[in-house]
Amino acid sequence: MSQSYPFRKTALVFGLGLALSNVSMLFGEDWPSFRGPNRTAVVSDAKLLKSWPAAGPKLLWEAEGAGRGYASLAIVDNKMYTLGDGLSTQKDTDEYLSCFDKTSGKQLWATKTGTPWTDRQPDWGSSRSTPTVNDGRVYVVSPEGLLFCCDASDGKLVWKKNFEKDFRGKKADIWGYSESVLVDGNKVICTPGGAESTVVALDKKTGETLWTCKNAKDIGAGHSSVVISKVGGVKVYVQSTGSGLMGFSESGSLLWTYPIDKTTAVIPTPIVREDLVFYPVGYARGGALVKQVPGANGIVEVKEVYGLNTKLANKHGGVVLVGDHIYGDSDDKGRPFCADLMTGEIKWTSKGSGQGSAVVIAGGDRLYIRYANGVMTLVEANPSSFKEISSFKIPDSGARPSWSHPVILEGKLYLREQDKILCYDISG
Repeated sequence: MSQSYPFRKTALVFGLGLALSNVSMLFGEDWPSFRGPNRTAVVSDAKLLKSWPAAGPKLLWEAEGAGRGYASLAIVDNKMYTLGDGLSTQKDTDEYLSCFDKTSGKQLWATKTGTPWTDRQPDWGSSRSTPTVNDGRVYVVSPEGLLFCCDASDGKLVWKKNFEKDFRGKKADIWGYSESVLVDGNKVICTPGGAESTVVALDKKTGETLWTCKNAKDIGAGHSSVVISKVGGVKVYVQSTGSGLMGFSESGSLLWTYPIDKTTAVIPTPIVREDLVFYPVGYARGGALVKQVPGANGIVEVKEVYGLNTKLANKHGGVVLVGDHIYGDSDDKGRPFCADLMTGEIKWTSKGSGQGSAVVIAGGDRLYIRYANGVMTLVEANPSSFKEISSFKIPDSGARPSWSHPVILEGKLYLREQDKILCYDISG
């Protein structure tokens, strides 16, 4: 079920300078992209409330002007960034990349990125890509596949790319681009999709193409975002597309693939632990665990620890790894599960107080589970049993699915609910 490709080991060796440049990304006090600095959606902060009052934690402020959509928030220094259309602070219904003050919620600027994406069912339309912030610039992808690089201080456009026109990219499904690009060193790594430009690395300052990774069997981009793994101390990028899982080198060489049959959509971002990759797919497909193995003559292979297990399917709420256990929603049923990472064995599956698909992030020894009907819950991260501790209803939720991923930073819980951003004090 796997394929491997030769590569030059020298192309994968990264020096001390690059390693040190990633220290702030790994341990900083920012949330610079989708699912946080390491794209794990896990916060190590132990000084968080163990339970909430009946009405929920203290609401510090709420802001307006984020617009419609399902993008989460990127937070760097004292600013927050998101993407949406039909902003209450604008006179038109177009899509904007917007910036807010982290302390007060005041909108600082908004840069138009295009017309609103209203294709297909109305509830599924609008923006969904979370911005990525790096070195004074913010990068975001519109549903149409337009990649914008803007100045983080004022929103002025620096450069722009079109996935379809510039790279002949394609999606594997009908629901637009959702990826949050990865910025690593001087590279912006993005996924136009398809056989000709499966993944592309661009110079983060100029947008110039540095390399193109081609997977001849790729049918198009999914909704996942690139994550970084290590195989024997060597960096390997991992991405999931409509054709399955793939690993590629720092120079853009395709190292391995783990193909799957075409399905409706491939959405969750993989979970990486060193050379292991947990690969969740929704629409009743399942979750699989693979191990990356360096072989002879410069070959990297992937070996199944276990194949797709339908009980581990996850549609779009994402999964988290806490200790040795995976937590996530059972596809989009609103029934969270816990499973052993190494065996895939289900430890528990349970129903919480919310309804509809569930997003899961983790902080300390707690899970923060947000349901599509706008109920936010606090649950023990405990493989022995499911225990919901607290819950509250997010204000003004219910008109559209409550799908945006929460953010936890410096003792605060940030929730994007369509046009509003809400900031709660959860410090313990």
